[in-house]
Amino acid sequence: MIETKIREQTCDAIRTLYRHELKPDSIGLEKTKKEIPGDYTIVVFALSKISRKLPEATATEIGNFLQHKMPEIATFNVIKGFLNLVLNDHFWIKFLSKQSVQPAFGFHKPRHERPVVLEYSSPNTNKPLHLGHIRNNLLGFSLAEILKANGHKVVKANLVNDRGIHICKSMLAYMKWGQHETPASTGIKGDHLIGKYYVLFNTNYKSEIHDLIIKGLTEEEAERQAPLIVEAQEILRRWEAKDPVTVDLWRTMNGWAYEGFDVTYQRLGVDFDKIYHESETYLLGKKLVMEGLHNGILVQKDDGSIWADLRSEGLDEKLLLRSDGTSVYMTQDLGTAQLRYDDYLPSNMIYVVGNEQNYHFDVLKKVLVKLGKNYAAHINHLSYGMVELPQGKMKSREGTVVDADDLLDEMIQTAEETTRELGKANELTTEEAGKLFNTIGLGALKYFILKVDPKKNMLFDPKESIDFNGNTGPFIQYTYARIQSLLARASAAGFWWEDAQISLNLSLLPLEKETIKRLYQFQEVVIQAGDELSPAVIANYVYELAKGFNQIYQELPVLKESDGEKVLLRICLSGFTGSVIKKSMKLLGIEVPDRM
Repeated sequence: MIETKIREQTCDAIRTLYRHELKPDSIGLEKTKKEIPGDYTIVVFALSKISRKLPEATATEIGNFLQHKMPEIATFNVIKGFLNLVLNDHFWIKFLSKQSVQPAFGFHKPRHERPVVLEYSSPNTNKPLHLGHIRNNLLGFSLAEILKANGHKVVKANLVNDRGIHICKSMLAYMKWGQHETPASTGIKGDHLIGKYYVLFNTNYKSEIHDLIIKGLTEEEAERQAPLIVEAQEILRRWEAKDPVTVDLWRTMNGWAYEGFDVTYQRLGVDFDKIYHESETYLLGKKLVMEGLHNGILVQKDDGSIWADLRSEGLDEKLLLRSDGTSVYMTQDLGTAQLRYDDYLPSNMIYVVGNEQNYHFDVLKKVLVKLGKNYAAHINHLSYGMVELPQGKMKSREGTVVDADDLLDEMIQTAEETTRELGKANELTTEEAGKLFNTIGLGALKYFILKVDPKKNMLFDPKESIDFNGNTGPFIQYTYARIQSLLARASAAGFWWEDAQISLNLSLLPLEKETIKRLYQFQEVVIQAGDELSPAVIANYVYELAKGFNQIYQELPVLKESDGEKVLLRICLSGFTGSVIKKSMKLLGIEVPDRM
């Protein structure tokens, strides 16, 4: 890449001019600011200490050296301690001509290293997937694609939370009020049916708490002594004791949830390489806890419960096994981490989990370190912000969440209404139009969520996300379709961008050069997105690329250009832009239609 060459040649300049050795990565190199002529800027202030000359004089000497040594440099200018290099048009056109036809442009060869295990989704089988899960799934799937584009082998893992007190709450509510109804008998999707009973449990539980408080109990006492929670805890004990009746109901209701999840996953376009179940990992976690107790690493209290004392590390004591022997979430996470390490010997284990679990993962790593697990150093929690709606925060137990399926339906319906209003589906068959509405609706949803830095909380507005103007998925999809239409017309006129022999002696207009530079940056953007674990880097890059192309489309003639060599240049530029848009959107899990 040209940045590497500039750094290396700058080191050569320092060696030749000032008899001093520097490493290339010590050279301060950045993209030149838009308001200043130039492509790359070398920050010279630190180098002037080596030259023992003023920054301006140092920059001028280095600039002359580089211009003499590097044919890519057309000219340079110096502003205080900043050396601004201008690359010649020949360099940019040669890049366009060579890389536009490379299918793997921007992607890196597979690395010979251990895999990355990337966990995302992690649903509870007591409720359907909701908007928060959508952000989780889209982040996880996109990150997997980005890491693969950086040459990593990725294992996409899903840990299903299929056991524990929350699942027992839904089971108890079904036992009391279910009347043997099933998804088949009600026509309700399995995960939605179970979610109905989770809400029902909590509604009645809150009523019991209220009654006990009236009778004189504190809120904490009422929450602990309410009959429903006592019964739910008993169901959990029976499940861990493998009571046949309890386990049979658990299997049945979880089966309904899995069928429902699979439908939603398919609609979202996400998948997994490995699915773990907490019901299969908690026993390994309990084994690790008992080993830690035996080795004197963990402590057992008078009631029989087992704890990790993390007070010397700035935290507190953490419960790992309850007094009745039942496990907590931390127990199964210990077991899951060990199981993944045993399965894959991963170079990294990335957990895509919301920021409300920051403390949990801090504790998980510290407990694993106490237990002597060296792989704890390779656990990385991608902590993402919450998704809220204009009307406020969602709560599963109160039934105020936005179900993923309902949101997907709304997005596709809104896409249809908007597309028909703009007349963009008039020439399509019913089948083609239906596929287009689905592509636009899902693209709008995915892009709106992924363009936000994962660490930030976000406000999701479905109607705002489906707009054919501005920083939205449909705008980028429409740009891609516009390019495909242009290329089809060019082909009919005898111009094929894949075979274009572009003259290297052309002079580029500012808009052309700016778009070629942005295409050049794609390979850097892919690396940056992988390093930062942020699909937002890709999303905002592809928006700027699409916006720049639309400016070319509106201001510069393509097929109507009288100079045939410029026609070939702009056709090739259009084709390459379309190719990079498609790659970028694929990294986000978004399809782009050929027609809109």
